[in-house]
Amino acid sequence: MYETISIAVDDRGVARLTLERPDKHNALSATMIAELTEAATRLGRDPAVRVIVLAGAGESFCAGGDLGWMKAQMAADGATRTREATKLAMMLDALNTCPKPLIGRIHGNAFGGGVGMAAVCDVAIGATTVKFGLTETKLGLIPATIGPYVLARMGEAKARRVFMSARIFGAGEAVTLGLLARTVAPDELDAAVEAEVTPYLSCAPGAVAAAKALARRLGPPINEAVVAETIQALVRCWEGEEAREGIAAFFEKRAPAWKG
Repeated sequence: MYETISIAVDDRGVARLTLERPDKHNALSATMIAELTEAATRLGRDPAVRVIVLAGAGESFCAGGDLGWMKAQMAADGATRTREATKLAMMLDALNTCPKPLIGRIHGNAFGGGVGMAAVCDVAIGATTVKFGLTETKLGLIPATIGPYVLARMGEAKARRVFMSARIFGAGEAVTLGLLARTVAPDELDAAVEAEVTPYLSCAPGAVAAAKALARRLGPPINEAVVAETIQALVRCWEGEEAREGIAAFFEKRAPAWKG
């Protein structure tokens, strides 16, 4: 049914939603964005599903946005850029507003959009070896559509430590920043995720959904106006010279102009 993700639901109602582009380190392509949006909506409506575990196949959780997809935006017209940015924003919104508990199983690398994917999880558990980075500014872009979720998870003061610098940081700092709940050895990751899943199986599903919705309403607002602002911010970057230079430099395997 899906090309870039897989879903497996066990007899307890625990759904494992896995990013399945291991050869691309699970970078977010247009197809994956569409499939994740549909999957989040479908699982959220399925009364048999109690909990969702979000994971990545292969060596990485998610390396961020697919650079081929980003490169295509450089040649697109304004309406297409806006449409593609909106699809990305709506995917994140679908995961964030899914009424089922979303547990992140984070390993390998989580860069750019991968940080955003971790941030929309209700709880994210990471391997001690995981590496994070909001790497967009290296490409002349900004962490736009993921921004509200990263800021909601870390708080502004902590987020500003890593939001603009593209600095790579490890699992321990991710816990300090609030991105991860805790870290465990790689061979203990599945058991740690299971420990987060199990309590929900004793809870009333409707009450869990209502409590999650209340937490979202009481937390930092991520409403239509906020999401629209992030979409336009991303489109403006795609239209700028720095993004054009940064993405061209990546594909040409050279340093961008600003790196001297």
